[in-house]
Amino acid sequence: ILETAFKKETVGLVTREQYVEKRVNIRTKIEEEEKEKLQKLQQEEEELQMQKRKKRRVRGDPRLSFYDDIGNGSDEDEFENQETQKKQLGKDPTVETSFLPDREREAEEQAERERLKMQWSREQELIKNEPLSITYSYWDGTGHRRAIQVRKGDSIGEFLRAVQQQLAPEFREVRTTSVENLLYVKEDLIIPHQHSFYELIINKARGKSGPLFHFDVHEDVRTIADATKEKDESHAGKVVERHWYEKNKHIFPASRWEIYDPTKKWERYTIHGD
Repeated sequence: ILETAFKKETVGLVTREQYVEKRVNIRTKIEEEEKEKLQKLQQEEEELQMQKRKKRRVRGDPRLSFYDDIGNGSDEDEFENQETQKKQLGKDPTVETSFLPDREREAEEQAERERLKMQWSREQELIKNEPLSITYSYWDGTGHRRAIQVRKGDSIGEFLRAVQQQLAPEFREVRTTSVENLLYVKEDLIIPHQHSFYELIINKARGKSGPLFHFDVHEDVRTIADATKEKDESHAGKVVERHWYEKNKHIFPASRWEIYDPTKKWERYTIHGD
């Protein structure tokens, strides 16, 4: 039951903290449900015993001459039942004790958290090593569309190094520049070199005109349908040489490019041309 519920709650990418928290919460919820069932059964048993004792009292009317025999027999039976229950239970299981310190339980929970963290880390490493196909456009005033394959765990800087190697035979300015002087612009945001594709994917990062976590190609969401609505469509990011950007940043489309900030929520465009 725990594994089934956990799999449903962790479909897709989640952070390590969410992964561990969901596992612990589901386990705690199941334990509480089981405890409630046990308490309900014990309560029903107690009510049944109470009803039996009431019936015995009614039957044992002290005005009858043979009451003493009935009463004594009932008292002896009840006493034996109580003693048996004491031996079986030892302590009242209906009393709430989860708030009390329990070193053994705390140690088990901590061990479970550590195990889940390690499991989460292993799963994320597998995801980071998955191949990722990226369609991009080298932009020097006009677009030169290309496609390249990297890993999801690669940084933007590593991606641009691979792009430089791919474009160098064809474009002299790319061949003679450094990776630090290449920019990757996605959804009108210049993404700094230290960010990784994995980071953009797991955080479902968004730009001004679409998601930063899709790297295939669609029509420009700013020019079709109702662009004020949230869409998962994206268009090819641009690779730009820094010197070209500094020279043309006052001219469209470079005039609307900004540095990507993961803490900032960007407003979507309505309708623009490209």
